[in-house]
Amino acid sequence: MKASYIEQHGGPDIQIYGDLPDPVAGPGEVIVDIHTATVNAADAKVRAGGTYGELETFPYVLGRDFSGVVSALGEGVTDFAIGDAVFGACDRGQEGTYAEKIAMKASIIAKKPDDVSHIEAACLTLTGLTAIISVAETLELKSGETILIQGGAGGVAGFAIELAKHLGAHVITTCSTGNIDYVKSLGADQVIDYTKEDFTETLSGVDCVFETVGGPVNAKSFEVVKSGGRVASIASGMQAPPSPRDDVASLRPAVGRDRPHLERIMELFQAGVVQAPPVKTFSLQEAAEAHRISEGRHLRGKLVFVIKQD
Repeated sequence: MKASYIEQHGGPDIQIYGDLPDPVAGPGEVIVDIHTATVNAADAKVRAGGTYGELETFPYVLGRDFSGVVSALGEGVTDFAIGDAVFGACDRGQEGTYAEKIAMKASIIAKKPDDVSHIEAACLTLTGLTAIISVAETLELKSGETILIQGGAGGVAGFAIELAKHLGAHVITTCSTGNIDYVKSLGADQVIDYTKEDFTETLSGVDCVFETVGGPVNAKSFEVVKSGGRVASIASGMQAPPSPRDDVASLRPAVGRDRPHLERIMELFQAGVVQAPPVKTFSLQEAAEAHRISEGRHLRGKLVFVIKQD
């Protein structure tokens, strides 16, 4: 199969496009011919050998979420048939979607609805899983509460804005000047342009923060939360960062993979509660450029590899 892979840690240009052995389905697994896969912020961190540590095995294929078609069944798989369109995200500890094929546990993927494109399905997968588990389950956001969502133009944060509005919250978000109208279209009640305004000087007493940016933004987010509030962080490593306040909880969402959550994502999408984010598409040969854009951290929506045309 063709794939984009790395043989060492380093910058975007170390990614190689070439041939790797086809995967084989083990018991309980399916082979999926990947049509689309997305770029997530974690991909560049793995490539660089930073937050997610040094890899032990090369060549290594990056990538965590996908949409495609089942092409082979492993022993014991009865809930899918060859030719089924499916979508999902790799299990924890597994990657490999920057490729034409992948072996996946059948239990953690779901059938793609016919009226949802492969691009839409891939874009919604890890963003939806992360947003639902972070906002609805980790922060346990309630109707009437106020939430600050950092970096509202990103894929995860954009889904979170729409979900938070659906849950009945008052939603505040941060973004750059060019994305103000976009995040308002998602339902944000208040938008803070971080290029012109310090959110710590504008806000206070919010119930909770969903922090998707990391770095100094994470520490400053605790300043605007009311006593007894909570901050859920996804951009500051695999553990919850220490809370600088005894009266504010710091949480790290545990973003699992399972079919019920994937089906919930599609329910929300088909009901019009959430929309697919804006996308910029690439071929696997353009992985280096996709990573450079991702690491620029000013992205609206999602970056998508189109590996096989519908």
